[in-house]
Amino acid sequence: MDASELFKKVRKIEIKSRGMSKQIFSGQYHSVFKGKGMAFSEVREYQFGDDIRSIDWNVTARFNHPFIKVFEEEREMTVMLLIDVSGSNEFGTQKQLKAEMITEIAAVLAFSAIQNNDKVGVIFFSGQIEKFIPPKKGTTHILRIIRELIDFKPSNKETDIANALRYLTNVIKKRSTAFLISDFLDKGFDDAIKIANKKHDLIALRVYDLKEFDLPAMGMMKIKNAETGAVRWADTSSASFRNSYKQWALQKEKYLNDVFSHSGVDVAHISTEQDYVRPLLNLFKKRGARY
Repeated sequence: MDASELFKKVRKIEIKSRGMSKQIFSGQYHSVFKGKGMAFSEVREYQFGDDIRSIDWNVTARFNHPFIKVFEEEREMTVMLLIDVSGSNEFGTQKQLKAEMITEIAAVLAFSAIQNNDKVGVIFFSGQIEKFIPPKKGTTHILRIIRELIDFKPSNKETDIANALRYLTNVIKKRSTAFLISDFLDKGFDDAIKIANKKHDLIALRVYDLKEFDLPAMGMMKIKNAETGAVRWADTSSASFRNSYKQWALQKEKYLNDVFSHSGVDVAHISTEQDYVRPLLNLFKKRGARY
């Protein structure tokens, strides 16, 4: 992709995602993803009606006059975006590819975060950690992230979610809000997601395509695994084959739901045929009602 084409794509996504974050998500995001705790601000003289539990007894004893501690909410957070850039995301039979939807969702969350005065960092992962962008503030930083999302070429096609979660736990020392955005075509990350969710506030955004559940009856087809490169022929006109495929997909679905449930991770399931706004808003409202 040449520079001019990249600029046009970045600008298009910037306009769309910035508009959505302002008009739709900013209030929901601000109310749900708040800073954690209260930070000490100053000491001032006690006034009638102040909570006596806030009295600073050391300062009061020194000046022989009551003083209280004043606190303010710690608004600033660190938001981490864990972006799956594996080969399976280059697939989509509905409105767009999974990779394109992941890019838009990440951009909307990034703009919502900077409007909330939060730092944003990114971990691109496949079967390995592809790139780490440390958390920073500012529109320039967000535009860099969007450029990377659009134009990034992973060196690996496979998926290792457990490795990405371990990397998050090791590299981000303070508690963050972390969005794991993936199609979750992987297994064996049960323990890693539990550990990561204990240290961070982890949220899963799963992007999928309807044809990952139902194969069309189109006769003999050459099917290629986008991550391993393995190729096989399949008779999609066979009802038993299509049913076996669907059962495999449903078992995978059950596995994911069990993982999210047992780890306590909030999740939104987003199909490439739908608008991602509603699932995200429902997730925000669900968390807002709980917290």
